[in-house]
Amino acid sequence: MRRLAVVFEAPRRVSVLEEDVAGPAAGEVLVRTEVSGVSAGTELLIYRGEAPAELAADETLPAHPASLGFPLRYGYAAVGEVIEAGAGVDRSWLGRRLVAFQPHHSRFNAAVADLHPVPEGIAPEDAAFLPNMETAVNLMMDGRPVIGERVAVLGQGVVGLLTTALLAAFPLDRLVTADRYARRREASRGLGAGASLDPGDPDFAERLAGALREGGSGDGADLVYELSGDPAALDPALASAGFGGRVVIGSWYGTRRASLDLGGRFHRSRIRLITSQVSTLAPEWSARWSKARRLEVAWESIRRLRPSRLVTHRLPLAEAPAAYELLDRRPEEAIQVILDHGSRAEASR
Repeated sequence: MRRLAVVFEAPRRVSVLEEDVAGPAAGEVLVRTEVSGVSAGTELLIYRGEAPAELAADETLPAHPASLGFPLRYGYAAVGEVIEAGAGVDRSWLGRRLVAFQPHHSRFNAAVADLHPVPEGIAPEDAAFLPNMETAVNLMMDGRPVIGERVAVLGQGVVGLLTTALLAAFPLDRLVTADRYARRREASRGLGAGASLDPGDPDFAERLAGALREGGSGDGADLVYELSGDPAALDPALASAGFGGRVVIGSWYGTRRASLDLGGRFHRSRIRLITSQVSTLAPEWSARWSKARRLEVAWESIRRLRPSRLVTHRLPLAEAPAAYELLDRRPEEAIQVILDHGSRAEASR
């Protein structure tokens, strides 16, 4: 059996290979992919050669490579249908639609324990948002927004927009976001942000402070999320937090370093910096929460929000190089890019 596979060959060089794929081993199923979501965060870092080559991709995901050095295969939002079951696998898996944290392969084998069945009524394009929605849920848990708080979210890529949508359901006093690109700011306001600002404006700091205050009192945000992926955004995030505020850093900067002003006001501000990454649960949640429980919340959030409305581009899998070039060179045009593996058309032949 043949498949197409996306391979990161070198910085800014992606190829789509045709290769053989074996049938499933015992305890595995063979999945025919329908769609997969392209990450404008970690995948773009890898594409640009800005991910630490010596770092393991993610030890919790068996399909991911041992390191981020080239060449490698990477991806984590594949949605497909089970077409073959290996020895010892219940036949009820056949025909089931599921999500897998797998690279962009048109077919792949995976252990059933590593698959996440898609609930009834959720379309493949919505299901492809599961990994990013789980990240947004994790950001909620780590930031712990409180009734009446003033919250800022810097960065309105897919994770930032999903975080904004979840925050909009809280009874906050203010919810203000920021992003360089007009299309994302418009989407942010549509998801519930009270205001969405351009961090490139010369008076951005003053405008952000004013939007958080809006005639009331206060010295900044209670809670700030830095989700832009840009290390230069961390300093403004710290500056926008009020005394005793919390700054949740959900961005991964790869090999790029952040330059911070930790003198002056910061020394006396008692601001808390919180790192948030979805591979693990924060220790304080482990007694009552598991990754399975967090995924349940993510699925319900997908059902409620229908995030496929954030898909701006849908390209055939064979055109994957163009998808990464789009996100790299024309980010103002795109929010979520989906790769179409052509499974439905293929299955009808």
